[in-house]
Order: sequence, then structure tokens, then C-alpha cells
Amino acid sequence: MRKMFAAPLGAIALACAAAVSAQPATTVKIASLDAMSGPMAGLGLNVLKSFQYSAKLANEQAWAGPVKFEIVAFDNRLSAQEALSQLNSIIGQNIRYVVQGASSSAVGLALQEAIEKHNSRNPGKEIVYLNYAAQAPQMTESKCSYWHFRTDAHSDMKIAAMTTYLAQQKDVRQVYLLNPNYAYGQEVSRAARDMLARKRPDLKIVGDDFHPLGQVKDYAPYIAKIKQSGADAVITADFGADLALIVRAARDAGLQAHFYTLNGNNFGVPSAMGAAGEGRVKLVSAFSPNAPELAAQPLLPGFKSQFNEDFINGLGHNALLMLAKAMREAQSVEPGAVAAKMAGLRFDGINGPVEMRKSDHQAQQPLYILSWEKVDGKSVVHDQEGTGLGWKPMAEISAKEASLPSNCRMKMPG
Repeated sequence: MRKMFAAPLGAIALACAAAVSAQPATTVKIASLDAMSGPMAGLGLNVLKSFQYSAKLANEQAWAGPVKFEIVAFDNRLSAQEALSQLNSIIGQNIRYVVQGASSSAVGLALQEAIEKHNSRNPGKEIVYLNYAAQAPQMTESKCSYWHFRTDAHSDMKIAAMTTYLAQQKDVRQVYLLNPNYAYGQEVSRAARDMLARKRPDLKIVGDDFHPLGQVKDYAPYIAKIKQSGADAVITADFGADLALIVRAARDAGLQAHFYTLNGNNFGVPSAMGAAGEGRVKLVSAFSPNAPELAAQPLLPGFKSQFNEDFINGLGHNALLMLAKAMREAQSVEPGAVAAKMAGLRFDGINGPVEMRKSDHQAQQPLYILSWEKVDGKSVVHDQEGTGLGWKPMAEISAKEASLPSNCRMKMPG
């Protein structure tokens, strides 16, 4: 990515075009299938814009040579059933690539299973699912699929990194777990309990609450329980509007516990935190917007200038980088040929080298512990949502350290 933005666009276009000279010019449509209405609409629409922006860069800079990308929006309304209905429309329009992630792993798991069935019944008309944010571990483990590729880290990987960092914070003695009540949130709760017990046996879990996804309007009762428990830290897998409401309720109640999040950079959450979250909210992520190699590049300010919003979809950007390289190497846009190239592919991601592990199609990359801090022009260059605060890199976990084994037994095509 450093080279991509530093080099003249004309030189990049010529180099990429030469790599796929045998490939005719064509437009590949990519379905963006996330929640674009309802309580998570802000996040879903921000993600849609980021995919459109990344596709624009890909087209201008010829990431896939003569191949152009077009992003087509489909609203799943935060519903697995609606996502499957929209998948039928995607199939009917002969769109062969789908990106999804911001509307929960529950939607992702249903989508993954439906695509696997469709592909097994329709050889030659396969669909590839590029998952940039649905973090349920089973998607690349017990329920892994050849046609599914995840550019984000899964929640066990993130909790492993988070708990290693948290275990070193000696002032933390009591932890509260608050998560959405479905597979993803339940996995985060389980992993946090297991890993903290091994890394900090002296640390006490003083609460383990679950709540309905996208349905709670007032989190004051949950925050009151956390405050009463005496917790020093809260671990939460919440995202989007839910996390924004939780953080706002904590701020209003004067809760002093630190929040350890997997999605603290989601649309709307930074505004809810504001200055009250300074130094007290942590984020574990595979995307670090203030990493040195990205801070001076035009990607983030360019997006903000065009949409007046912040670019948070670094792992979606990686999905398009990966797809483009695979198409160049395959000299094809057909999902079968492209998927075969993406399996095991190494590519330059937004924060550095990434490997799409061949055995389970789980991205292997560094993870970052980030803290919500004031912009200082050095370690925090980009703020979020006009707050004057942004995500300061605190620790980096190498790809090797962040990697976890998988029990994937992938069914190969044919």
C-alpha cells in the first residue's frame, strides 16, 4: 500500500495492465450486502461508501489491470432472512462476488451456508463471499467454506491479543463482560473467560451479561449493574448503534471502568465517547489508522473530503486489494479461478503484508491495541468524527503471535 500511494498512478496502471494483458476489459460487480436501514444504518452506509471509494481507487490505479469494479448496494436490514432474500436477487442479477460483515456474524453464517449450497448445486456459477468484519470463529473453523475469505481477524484472535495486553494492566482486578446475545457475543464471552483464567488467575469476572442485538434503547440498567459490581474494566463485542448507546450510558452514569472493545471505531461510537472516553477506551483491531505507514497517505483524508465521514473499513479495503491481485494472477474474473489464487495469497494490505491462509481462508496479519487519545500530530494524526481524539497505537502483536490454529476441514470443489 505504501508503494501504491507513493508511485505515480500512470506507472501503477501500466504495470498492472501488463500483468493481465491477456485479460479483456470488463466490469466486475460486487454486491455490498449489509444493514443500510434500521438501527445499524449509519455503520452500513459508511461501509458502503468506503467500498465505493476503494473501488474508485482500484479503477483509477488499475489494481486489477483492465478490470473495473462496481459496488452494488443490497440492504439486509440486520436480518439473516432478509440477507438470504437479497442473495436470491444477487444471484438473479448474475453478481458473483459478495462483501458482508458489518451486520453481524449471524447474518454472515447464514450467508456463508447459503452460498456454499448454491455453489455445490451450480458448478460454473459460483459466488465468492469476501468477509471483512463478521468475526465468529466458526466461520473459518468448524463451518469453514472454500468460497468464504475473511480479511478481518476472528474474535478469538482479537480476544487473545486483548487479554494478553489486559493481563499486564495490574490496576485491573475485576472485569465485567457485556455482549450481544448471539453466536459472536457468546464466543467472545467464552474466550475472555478462558483466556483471562489462564493469563490472570487472580482476576475476577464480576458479571457476564447478554442483550438482544439492535433492540435495546436504554442501557442505563446494564451500566448500573456494571457500576455496582465494582468492575475496573468492561470487555464488549458490541458494535454500531448498540456500542454507541452503551458508551453514552456509561458516560452519563459516570462509570469510570475502562472499556476494552473489538469495535470501538464503529460509526457513531467516537461521538458518543467524546472526551469522556479519553484514555479509558481501548480497541483491538487489524486496522490501525494512525500507524506510521498510513498516517501521511491520502486515503483517509481523501475519503473524509469526499463524504465528510471517517474511513474505518480498512479490512474491506484489503478485500479489494486481495481480489484485484488474485484476478491479475489468475488472468480471469471467474470465481473458480480467482478463489484458487486467493487461497494462500500474500498481498500488501492497508497496514502491511497479509497472508490469506490456505487451510481455512483466514487472514494472517498483525493486530493492534489502540487507545482513544487526543490528536497530537505524531502518534495520533487522524481524529474520528470531529472529536479531536483518535486511535493511538499502544502495542502491536505480530502476525505469528496473533495466529491461532484452526480445526477447519474444508470441502474442496468437485
